[in-house]
Amino acid sequence: MLKKAADSIGIFFWYLFSLLPFWFLYLISDGLYVLIYYVTKYRRRVVRENLKNSFPEKSDAERLKIEKQYFRYMGDLLVETFKMISISEKELRARMHMKNPEIVEHYFSQGKSIIAAAGHYGNWEMAALEFGMLSKNKTIIVYKPLNNPRFDAFLNKQRARFGSMLVTMKQTLRTMISLKDERTVSVLASDQTPGVNEVTYFTNFLNQPTAVFLGIEKIAKMTDAAVVFYRIECVKRGYYTYELVPLVDNPKETAQYEITNMQVGYLEKQIQETPQYWLWSHRRWKFKPEDFKR
Repeated sequence: MLKKAADSIGIFFWYLFSLLPFWFLYLISDGLYVLIYYVTKYRRRVVRENLKNSFPEKSDAERLKIEKQYFRYMGDLLVETFKMISISEKELRARMHMKNPEIVEHYFSQGKSIIAAAGHYGNWEMAALEFGMLSKNKTIIVYKPLNNPRFDAFLNKQRARFGSMLVTMKQTLRTMISLKDERTVSVLASDQTPGVNEVTYFTNFLNQPTAVFLGIEKIAKMTDAAVVFYRIECVKRGYYTYELVPLVDNPKETAQYEITNMQVGYLEKQIQETPQYWLWSHRRWKFKPEDFKR
């Protein structure tokens, strides 16, 4: 009972916080940067190690610059994510602009659905919210549920308010197969870390052997959906563009792991161009190939 009450209070204050204007939220973000980076030193060691392993060719000074840029952006990402709860459609469209909406009809006219491989790069939550306005056909967001069911239900209600259909990772394959006769646009994260019992393939990503999910490749081949990369770019503080970059039109004609390596490679290239917008505080490299040798 107390847990339920605490959750309700937390959700209430989350909503109130979201009503603050962006200019004020960015003042809070500036303070969060100091708190997170200098006071609590939140996962600073993790970020530093990830950057060192990913960019061995860079100097300590260059990596330190990226590290600070990342933590400064983390503050923006936090307040912007809170703002998503109450942002209006007009303001969302102004801050998250789709560069090539015509590509959706291009594939639909060929009788193909679209699977978009996305990374935890830029404000993926804002992009997911705007994604619901991309097409009159079903737009599907595949997500990993939160441990707290009340917060999970609340957040998903907000994510779906502009039309997206939320599907858990475990339900993805079943949902995609059930909709194979419809034209849909689905977005799946390409940089999630598989669970220990789900690791079957390692690819090279940011100079390290990296365990990756094969879900996008498997689903694309089963449904013959076109595979694109969901590229998000930060134009200026609080403003983004995104585009769907074609990767594979005919997945059934590709070799094993080709689609997976292609989507991971595209994300890697974008991270190398502007690294501060990727989720460096995530423990991405928990597994090593040698841990799974029989």
